[in-house]
Amino acid sequence: MTKVFKRILAVCLFLVITPSIFAQDLPHHNPVPGGIAIVDLQSNSDSAPEVYFEERRVMVLKGNNGHWQAVIGIPLTIKTGKHTIKIKQTDKAQLAFNVTGKKYELRHITIDNKRMVSPTQADIERHMKEKPLILAALKTWTEQSEVPTAFILPVQGRLSSQFGLRRIYNKQDRIRRHTGLDIAAIVGTPIVAPAAGRVIRTGDYFFTGGTVFVDHGQGLVTMYCHLSKTEVKAGDILKQGDRIGEVGMTGRVSGAHLHWVVSLNNTKVEPKLFLAEQVSQRTTQ
Repeated sequence: MTKVFKRILAVCLFLVITPSIFAQDLPHHNPVPGGIAIVDLQSNSDSAPEVYFEERRVMVLKGNNGHWQAVIGIPLTIKTGKHTIKIKQTDKAQLAFNVTGKKYELRHITIDNKRMVSPTQADIERHMKEKPLILAALKTWTEQSEVPTAFILPVQGRLSSQFGLRRIYNKQDRIRRHTGLDIAAIVGTPIVAPAAGRVIRTGDYFFTGGTVFVDHGQGLVTMYCHLSKTEVKAGDILKQGDRIGEVGMTGRVSGAHLHWVVSLNNTKVEPKLFLAEQVSQRTTQ
């Protein structure tokens, strides 16, 4: 056996025996309201610790330094300043991280279908029946050691409305928060899975129209709204790039687009934090 072959064999064995040190891609760290905080748990134990933030379990993945990292979805409504996570199975019971402020733009939106702004009693009753189904899907937690967090855009189009915007519909007094990323495209444009996952639920709901929920593991759930056509069903296993459906104008819309939601530890966060840098920096027009 030559020295070169021995070296190659040693490297191969190293890769097989110690896979945990080669960490997967993590989302972008941006600890602001609606962002993501990545906190080093200062542990390289064989099994991932359980971590909780505001009583909700959060994703834990191996980082490039060999330590476990908590990947925390931060609510849009959170106060800035110091916050703590609770940790099981490590020497440290708690760790702190800081949330800095971010100002989100106020935008006025006109919706032609007045019922989508001022629903009838029947519309409200329908929504109240649908809401628990939507909330249950977003709360999904699936145990798995690896989670696909390197996303691609689910549809090709213009990023037309940013996550986090404060929006007023039809000049009403109430301000609503935009908890997804809108991608404008013509009706019928294909929508694909941004990462591997399992379809949790599909449906046609009052406000979100044709809707699909996909579970990616450890509390990472994506939601696709206003579809004109759905091409998957609950239980389907998707690979990155598999078709989910087509862009539409169903539900509360002012034009044809995909409303894309990313939920982490049952908290809606900025979808662009899961995209490659060159995509996440694309400007909205």
